[in-house]
Amino acid sequence: MTRGNDKLSERCNGHFLIQRKVHFLCAPWLACSPGASLLCGISNRMQRFREGIHIRTMKAKRKVEEISKEDVQAFFKKNAFVLFTVGAVVVGVVLGFALRPYKMTYREVKYFSFPGELLMRMLQMLVLPLLVSSLITGMAALDSKASGKMGMRAVIYYMTTTFIAVFIGIIIVLIIHPGKGSKEEFGKQQTIEQVSPADAFLDLIRNMFPPNLVQACTQQFKTKYAKRVVHVTVTVNESLFNSTNVSQEVVEVSREEVIPVPGQVAGVNALGLVVFSMCLGLIIGNMKENGQLLRDFFNCLNEAIMQLVAIIMWYAPIGILFLIAGKIVEMDDLTQMGGQLGMYTITVIIGLLIHAALVLPTLYFVITRQNPFIFIAGLLQALVTALGTSSSSATLPVTFKCLEENNRIDKRITRFVLPVGATINMDGTALYEALAAIFIAQVNNMEMNFGQIITISITATAASIGAAGIPQAGLVTMVIVLTSVGLPTDDITLIIAVDWFLDRLRTTTNVLGDSIGAGIIEFLSRHELQSRDVEMENSVLEEREKKKPYKLIPQDSENGRAAESHM
Repeated sequence: MTRGNDKLSERCNGHFLIQRKVHFLCAPWLACSPGASLLCGISNRMQRFREGIHIRTMKAKRKVEEISKEDVQAFFKKNAFVLFTVGAVVVGVVLGFALRPYKMTYREVKYFSFPGELLMRMLQMLVLPLLVSSLITGMAALDSKASGKMGMRAVIYYMTTTFIAVFIGIIIVLIIHPGKGSKEEFGKQQTIEQVSPADAFLDLIRNMFPPNLVQACTQQFKTKYAKRVVHVTVTVNESLFNSTNVSQEVVEVSREEVIPVPGQVAGVNALGLVVFSMCLGLIIGNMKENGQLLRDFFNCLNEAIMQLVAIIMWYAPIGILFLIAGKIVEMDDLTQMGGQLGMYTITVIIGLLIHAALVLPTLYFVITRQNPFIFIAGLLQALVTALGTSSSSATLPVTFKCLEENNRIDKRITRFVLPVGATINMDGTALYEALAAIFIAQVNNMEMNFGQIITISITATAASIGAAGIPQAGLVTMVIVLTSVGLPTDDITLIIAVDWFLDRLRTTTNVLGDSIGAGIIEFLSRHELQSRDVEMENSVLEEREKKKPYKLIPQDSENGRAAESHM
């Protein structure tokens, strides 16, 4: 290393002497020739630039030489989870395309994807206790004032990023115009269930207040539709020609109408559990010492769930490998990715990339003045898991682990922001719904006016908030968006062929948006968190002072004092 330093110093001294010679030769011309002076200045700057590059190169070489075998081992040990997960994605893609020529049956594909199904079941098993315990502990650790400010910041962030995502989707689809052509390119269409926007909105409100918490763990409320025959009595007036006599006849007419009826669908009512857990956590926090037992219980439950997550993470790469490979094998026809559908897929990918790789990092940098890509690097495992599972709720345990352990985000923030974000903050879904609606209008050769585009943007934002963090949720809420502007809902089936792939990209964008939001809200709430820490320390000190043991006065000393008083 000393020999390298000596060479570096000799090289730098040589450059310095050359620079002085150039300056000496150019000195007589400086006063008489402006052009020569300019050339000498450029020469000096170029010389300094080359010296700087050489010095940086030598420093980089020294750093590479200083890397030891132990450093390499420490790097791989620290990033083992991420490397295994990324490797599993690559192997899964290769394996899936390698098995496609064998034309596996549906049963064989299900057997092949079984390890991936196990991963999904294990993650979904942890979602419910993690959602409830994290929200209750997070809200209980904050006072009502701090949680109110934090909640307001979270809502502003969610609405801002969602509107930006919708705007990006609309602009991209209007510029690229992927819907040019005929509808016949898509082949046979299927029928889709009709949904009333008013009923969907009311279902959202109903699910916020479940009548049975046990039922909310397994079912959601959803309005269904039934047909019934209505008999109406109609009075018909009949008059004779050239006569004033009028006869009346009563006729019974039957007609069929569709009526809404209450129903249930399978799935965790995450929105209702979020509302209940937030309210319960706030009340436990306001109970002070009386609520300490419940705080300790949910804290212990949360820590236990995170320990289970750490164990499951070792199995995650295997499950992700088979999930991705199974989906690729299951694809019916790769030629569907061409033509209009291929352009639609590329348009969605471009929109999601702009939002995830440009808008969200820029927003993080502008607010926090920190490098967003270092922050995103700590989320790599959560993003890859979202890509494999296509469910933001199933990725929630991994997102907790990445934010708290890799990015050192305060647990009070993650336990409040992440469960709420996984339920209502879906930037990728909002972008996709707005883009897909205009794409379907283009396929049907329907020109959208400014008012209809505004309606789509507002409806897509509201529908993404109501979409639960489950696979294929975007297709369900798409019906609401299409109905709002009078587009045919059956045309949703035109894009189902590629939705399995785009759903994974949307989920990855949703998880990234939730995580970036946690980092931003922690930065904006740092003063409230610090003041809360000071209050907690003061309360602990006061409790210790109260619990100090009293000094016992010996009986002999009391008798002596009594005798002295009698004297």
